[in-house]
Amino acid sequence: MRVHVIAVGRLRAGPEKTLIDDYLQRFDRTGRALGLGPARVVEVDDRKGGGMATEADAIRRALPDGALIGVLDERGKTETSPQFADRLARWRDDGRRDLALVIGGADGIDPSLRAEADYALSFGKMVWPHMLVRVMVSEQLYRAASILSGGPYHRA
Repeated sequence: MRVHVIAVGRLRAGPEKTLIDDYLQRFDRTGRALGLGPARVVEVDDRKGGGMATEADAIRRALPDGALIGVLDERGKTETSPQFADRLARWRDDGRRDLALVIGGADGIDPSLRAEADYALSFGKMVWPHMLVRVMVSEQLYRAASILSGGPYHRA
């Protein structure tokens, strides 16, 4: 199952980008034998003044056909890392070819796009900077692959 992290805005070179690249590379290596990956980040424009509806349209254009859509949203479900890993495995086992994890812009995800999503995940009640959400998603993908492979990365 291919994973697409679709995020509004551009992330410049820096420590966050370095972490994202590292975790996604680890996910690809660990997940390959599990039928997970590759993972890639797709950045969509956050045109000034366009608003959430414009961002939602750009996100929709970036979605692979037939992808399962997961949004990162403070109103979403909180899960443990093993629960998230099990969810990825179920989607893979159900034959899902593509998973799109969507990170909205500064104002969040347009309600119409949120309503279209198959799944909403929250990293807690706090609001996180979008660049850190990218890092957290990337790390959790790698952690999920590590859990599913029986690797030592996750200690509970």
